[in-house]
Amino acid sequence: MAPSSSRSSRRGPERDARAHIFQEEALLHAAICRYNIRQMANELQSVLRQLGGKRVLGRSLASDRDLREAIREGFPHAVLGQLMQASGLTLKELAGALDLSPRSLQRRRRGRLARFESDRLYRMARLLALARETLGDGARASRWLKRRNRALGGVAPIAAIDTEPGARQVENILGRIAYGGMS
Repeated sequence: MAPSSSRSSRRGPERDARAHIFQEEALLHAAICRYNIRQMANELQSVLRQLGGKRVLGRSLASDRDLREAIREGFPHAVLGQLMQASGLTLKELAGALDLSPRSLQRRRRGRLARFESDRLYRMARLLALARETLGDGARASRWLKRRNRALGGVAPIAAIDTEPGARQVENILGRIAYGGMS
């Protein structure tokens, strides 16, 4: 009897099924990775819009690494005005939300903001971009950020983002809203 030339007869049907499942899982994993990369790029672009983009930042930021370096160097003072305009918050409200001194922010009209100030402004821009995407527009996002929220124990989201854990709570609530939960 001559050996069969078909691959399946040499490996057996169970082995072929496992190989097929493995290929399907590899394709799914690759698709998820591509989706996540697109999502991260979209998130970066949304955050950069809230910060004023290249016009205000003074340079193009194409990756998270570029953004990290810009935060370390300190954002230009103009980012503060741009974020106030985008969020609909006053200097006092924005500074209070990020646990920054409004007087220090006002005095630093020239030069760059400190690293920790830039990092907190980035946090606000990230949350504002997420709120705008989730709620549909800037006015709704601004109202939602200022309104007391039961999921935060009756605290307004803007009052919770002065710490990273509070900001994460606000992100989680926005995620629940985006995917059908009420918060």
